[in-house]
Amino acid sequence: MQYPTLTNLYQLEHIQLLNNSYQKLLSKNLLANAVSDKELAYQLFHAPFALVSHNTAIEPIFNYANLKALELFELNWEAFTQLPSKLSAEPVNQAEREQLLAQVTQNGFIDHYAGVRISSTGKRFMIKNAVVWNLVDDDNNYRGQAACFAEWEWLSKKQNG
Repeated sequence: MQYPTLTNLYQLEHIQLLNNSYQKLLSKNLLANAVSDKELAYQLFHAPFALVSHNTAIEPIFNYANLKALELFELNWEAFTQLPSKLSAEPVNQAEREQLLAQVTQNGFIDHYAGVRISSTGKRFMIKNAVVWNLVDDDNNYRGQAACFAEWEWLSKKQNG
């Protein structure tokens, strides 16, 4: 997937998948004030909260991040969309993350999730009240998972010893 721009309508088709799946599971839109799908795609890419998704590979790879997520994870689009999503958590936290994703797979979504994530430079942050949901297209095909969160807290770097 290419970097979201006006030329590709900020990845409109993918944003529709994210929003439609969110709407089906949580009975609300990702943004309440967008007047069109094109406006929604633009606003979500520039939103003050993080929005990410990953694909359906055995080891899922991120395939979308808005600007806030790219900033938090300290990665550009190309690097982020090549990153296995499990690497967004430190190895010690990966088992917890796998349990979360299994719950989402089974239940469709989870809200009020909290967990520690790590940026590309090793900065740790606690995400709070995150929503994680399954992505399902109009033909009911599973297309991956997405997450959004507006609350995070920077933590100190991992200490050696």
